[in-house]
Amino acid sequence: MTLAERHQFIINKIQKDQYINVIELCKDLKVSSVTIRKDLKLLEDKSLLFRTHGGATLNNPYAVDRPVNEKEKIQSSEKNKIGMAATKLIKANDSIVIASGTTLLYFVKNIPSGLNLTAVSSSLNISLELMRYPDVEVIQLGGLLRKSSSSVLGAYAEQVLQDFYFNTLFLGVDGIDLEHGLTTTNAMEAHLNRKMIDVSQKVVVLADSTKFGKRGFGKICGFEDVDHIITDKGVSEQIINHLESMGVTVTLV
Repeated sequence: MTLAERHQFIINKIQKDQYINVIELCKDLKVSSVTIRKDLKLLEDKSLLFRTHGGATLNNPYAVDRPVNEKEKIQSSEKNKIGMAATKLIKANDSIVIASGTTLLYFVKNIPSGLNLTAVSSSLNISLELMRYPDVEVIQLGGLLRKSSSSVLGAYAEQVLQDFYFNTLFLGVDGIDLEHGLTTTNAMEAHLNRKMIDVSQKVVVLADSTKFGKRGFGKICGFEDVDHIITDKGVSEQIINHLESMGVTVTLV
């Protein structure tokens, strides 16, 4: 196989799977890992992929912090479908904790009435949306306000969480990486999210397909702490199979 043929094989595979692994490419192409890494470097120089530890991804693997009004415009249709699917996991009289994120705002907007929920949130926008429901008791966490996400952070919010225990945490993330786990662009938010995980029976992640293959600055958790991920059909079958092999339930909308 020539260099050009090998590069075309790599490009075709990454366009299909979104992520490629050096070891698998070595087996497929019957060449050394040194050769594959050189190939990936050449293809990255041409802006055809982004190298990661042990492989490469089709999209930029580093999550970027954007204002909430910008995030709302990205994948809005997919986020709405994800939010609707997540509401089916709520039962009457549940106590739930809702982290910050635009996908979670779509989730809250689709909650059916009459469930008599208790909901705690770190997001001001989400708490205001929950106020529309007469049958939902809303508890807004307090603390340092993060303006880019209209959410609170810090020790005070974490301390308040210690007084509760929830049926389900609905969590939004900035990055889902098969090797690194779940991340966000803010370290303090990641720490608050970990506290939410500690006081929740079940963890449900709401994330559109653009979040896969990305890493944020602050690590939230590994996949061992995640029960369910709801996403759209833009995620490759390879990634879904990998998540399910680790015991994570994946729902596509």
